[in-house]
Amino acid sequence: MHNSDSQSPNETPETGAQNAAAGEELEALKAKLAELEAGNKELRETVLREKAELENQRRRLHRDLEQARRFANEKLLNDLLPVYDSLERGLAVEGGDVAAIREGLGLTLKELLRIAGNNGLVPVDPLDQPLDPERHHAVSMVEAPGKSPGTVVAVLQKGYVLNDRLLRPALVSVAKDD
Repeated sequence: MHNSDSQSPNETPETGAQNAAAGEELEALKAKLAELEAGNKELRETVLREKAELENQRRRLHRDLEQARRFANEKLLNDLLPVYDSLERGLAVEGGDVAAIREGLGLTLKELLRIAGNNGLVPVDPLDQPLDPERHHAVSMVEAPGKSPGTVVAVLQKGYVLNDRLLRPALVSVAKDD
């Protein structure tokens, strides 16, 4: 019962079935390979898009940081312009009443301190407080009857704190031991 049309002379029915199964397996593997290659191509394109997006984001962040650095003081300086204008007007006065000029300077200073406070600047004025080496710099020790040793008895220059960080320590004189 040999069918010479469907089998070669050396092929048995078992080897024919094995070859057919191998052919089907080969086709399945080729299909799987094509599917994996397509998936790989898609992943590669996704990685390239993500990499490009990350690079664009990095460039935008760098540009935004540079802009922020360049214009970080814009609000503060804009707030200071009226103080600047007041000082210019005061300097432009010819002669004038000393009391009026002092009053104008006092108002200008008050405005300047308000603006500084709104921007997080707080003066350190430690008069009659114990010396705090974290915020005060003692430049002299003086006799101060009635004051405890180490107490600030004179503030030579105010210190300043900016948003809870010491910007400049206060220069002070402290009472020394009797």
